[in-house]
Amino acid sequence: MGNKKDNLKRVIVDFKKLTPEILSLLVEKYPDGYDDDNIITFKNANNEIVEAVEVTTSDTKYLVKVSTKLQITMENYDEDDYEDFEGDDPDAVQDPELGDDDVEVELDEEED
Repeated sequence: MGNKKDNLKRVIVDFKKLTPEILSLLVEKYPDGYDDDNIITFKNANNEIVEAVEVTTSDTKYLVKVSTKLQITMENYDEDDYEDFEGDDPDAVQDPELGDDDVEVELDEEED
């Protein structure tokens, strides 16, 4: 049985490129946040391991890179925060304030 969504454009989205539209889709799909079962792991063009969560529109499959910033932004999401922005404005979604307990996860950290 074939998947009719196989002809979708695939886009990898880093937090810095996250738009209100994609953030809204993420919050709608994962209202209680995402967990390990939702995370897709793959290697990018540079052969680096990437972890992402997937959301799909009518023509595009977005793979949004998993990060602490993404998790906090989803938890604090309020659509009113973005009413003055276009849905595709990558400058609308700001970095959240990371507290002392929030450690930004980087997959390519150097080990000492």
